[in-house]
Amino acid sequence: MIVTIFRNRVRPEALQDYLVWAKRMSELAESMPGYVSRKTFTAEDGERLTLVMFENEEAQRAWRMHPEHVEAQKKGRNEFYSEYSLLVCNSVRETSFPVKK
Repeated sequence: MIVTIFRNRVRPEALQDYLVWAKRMSELAESMPGYVSRKTFTAEDGERLTLVMFENEEAQRAWRMHPEHVEAQKKGRNEFYSEYSLLVCNSVRETSFPVKK
């Protein structure tokens, strides 16, 4: 399992355009082979955290390099974000409760 941890702050003036792009990127990610899940959280101070899981590195790489996602990444750096950080991790262990069937 590959986990992408994306932390960011959206510029207030870019929020409406960002939300349109974010919705499209969510739909696109969900359509990618190897996609597992995505969750987004917003903290009280405005920082956003998105966790995206893919089955393997190939699937995550395909998502990262998808032309629409590459365009969204450029827009993010140039227009949407006042700051961001990205961390891509390999899962070492996974447990859950109740047991998945």
